[in-house]
Amino acid sequence: MHAECVQTTKEIIIPFNTMKILLVIDTYDTNNNGTSISAQRFAGVLRKHGHEVKILTTGKPASDKFALKEFKVPVFNDLIHSHGFQFAKVDLDIIREAVQWADVVHCMMPFALETATKLIADELHKPSTAAFHIQPENITSSAGMGKAKLLNDRLYHTFKFLLYQHFNHIHVPSQFMADELIKRGYKAQIHVISNGIDPDFIAAGEKKMEHQPQRDFRDDGLINILMVGRLSKEKRQDVIINAVPLSKYADRIQLIFAGKGPKYRSYVKLGQQLKNPPQFVFLPKPELIDLLLRTDLYIHASDMESEAISCIEAFATGLVPIIANSEESATPQFALDGRSLFAPGRPKDLARSIDYWLDHPQEKTKMEREYVTFAKRYDIDESVRQCEQMFQAAIDENK
Repeated sequence: MHAECVQTTKEIIIPFNTMKILLVIDTYDTNNNGTSISAQRFAGVLRKHGHEVKILTTGKPASDKFALKEFKVPVFNDLIHSHGFQFAKVDLDIIREAVQWADVVHCMMPFALETATKLIADELHKPSTAAFHIQPENITSSAGMGKAKLLNDRLYHTFKFLLYQHFNHIHVPSQFMADELIKRGYKAQIHVISNGIDPDFIAAGEKKMEHQPQRDFRDDGLINILMVGRLSKEKRQDVIINAVPLSKYADRIQLIFAGKGPKYRSYVKLGQQLKNPPQFVFLPKPELIDLLLRTDLYIHASDMESEAISCIEAFATGLVPIIANSEESATPQFALDGRSLFAPGRPKDLARSIDYWLDHPQEKTKMEREYVTFAKRYDIDESVRQCEQMFQAAIDENK
């Protein structure tokens, strides 16, 4: 390793040691899984900072990847795929080769691949860190048991027993997740670091604030309301659909859901009650940014989130968010005041929030600017810099 200084378009990054970083994650090659998308962006910025990064994962072989076969789960495999995920089949020879290559190993999920990789990293005396991105509630919701506190608590303890108790450093994307681990007895040093957003979203929001005039929502035309996220039970797109008929603007609201998932058919059917049935899209980043810039309000109705990068991206582009104030979600942290919160699972309360912002366009314009400014603290460059410090700490402790 050698010291190097990297310059970005914004600032000079402090010197750091360049590293060979192995990211361990069951599913990497997908655009329908928040953790995988974050891993892709994370790897890209690490490389821009001068590091060598390789991925231990499933999928097609590549020069930057140690490729593993998929482990297929009988009966449930189609459901798992519908969430944009697949499990990796443990191959000790490939894992050993990957770990031997690395200066530091970062395990991003709590499953068999990561458990085996940690064992080999310890055997080879390689420093390793972990990330806690997968909320147990996200898993149990797929079986209709997302609110089963005893079951979710058991999963937290199982993850700790099988994997996380063996790490000295754990990355979590929010203080909410840090608190969840601490109250369940996780003893590692917990690093609260946002997954961060692409600066292109912030740049789009700044440009919008400079050039876009205030819109009067009393004008004729449709009102575009958007949510970005997987179409799954815990994301609660159904609450948004059911809120629209309760709004005074019901006949003018056009819902847009950006995402794929197992609830697609159900939400298409539910949306037929609306004068303007919801549109369902799945877009690459440039087109998503364009859609965000043409949207009037953003709603994040999810009951369970470890952070919700899609919500940050939305308000970074100049959208006021309306967020479900769920006790099982980190996303309420992004509300700058109570007007951006609604009671989770309550369509009537969501309709009230929608009507407030549409009734007060001047206040909405003011808060759009405040949200764009607020989003700057979530620039992915800063997040990666903090993770670099965590990696370096693990390396130093391993000497």
